[in-house]
Amino acid sequence: MKRIASMIALSLTLVPLAAFGFGSMAPPVQGAMSSAAHAQPVAQPAPPAMSGNITGHVVQTIDSGGYTYVLLKKEDGSKIWVAAPELKTVVGEQVTFGGGMEMVNFQSSTLKRTFDKVIFSNGLIKDDTAKGKKGKEAAKESQSPGSQGAAVAVADEKIKVKKATGANAYTVAEIFKKKDKLKNKPVVVNGKVVKVSSGIMKRNWIHIQDGSGNHATGNNDLVITSDAIPLVGDMVTVSGKLETDKDFGSGYFYKVIIEKAKITTK
Repeated sequence: MKRIASMIALSLTLVPLAAFGFGSMAPPVQGAMSSAAHAQPVAQPAPPAMSGNITGHVVQTIDSGGYTYVLLKKEDGSKIWVAAPELKTVVGEQVTFGGGMEMVNFQSSTLKRTFDKVIFSNGLIKDDTAKGKKGKEAAKESQSPGSQGAAVAVADEKIKVKKATGANAYTVAEIFKKKDKLKNKPVVVNGKVVKVSSGIMKRNWIHIQDGSGNHATGNNDLVITSDAIPLVGDMVTVSGKLETDKDFGSGYFYKVIIEKAKITTK
């Protein structure tokens, strides 16, 4: 009897210990152990690739959201977008950017467009070996403020665009020559887009040339503002009201400009 009473007391002691989680009397479930043993780790996305330094000639620039997006044409003829903290550069200038992260299918919320690939760089690398008049002029121009700094370098190719037709049609040079007579009047002009800057003073700034005028006197390059953002190299027809002696402050002064222009790409 004493032996039976001892066994009953021992069993009553073990029950509350298991109930409070100090151990389980049940054997482990074989199926659960098997599943845990065969569980596969979750694949992690690969980190963005890093590029080396990128050298090329500037084809197009877009300023937006505190960054300058620069389309570079490399020596092999391929083109690539590079983004860096806002900077000044000119179309036709050869530059070298420091390497950075390669982002594929990058969506820019400020530009409302997707880039197939863009490299985010910390900025330009100075090339002390650059020589020649063009290089010096480009450097000087890129440091200039306002409209002077926004001037477009002479392209290597000769631009020749056919004049628009109609009563209000003019060449770029004619608009400069007749600016006083054309002030606040509608004009239509054909041209080739040579530079685009987006989101400056809540405007998109587009430079067009048609081959008329002279770079030295500055009557070969017409600046327009528009909601549209054409690409450098596009052939366009621009229509809108001509404004003269427009001063936006901070050195941005234009003898002629077409604001809120309608742009049709050919």
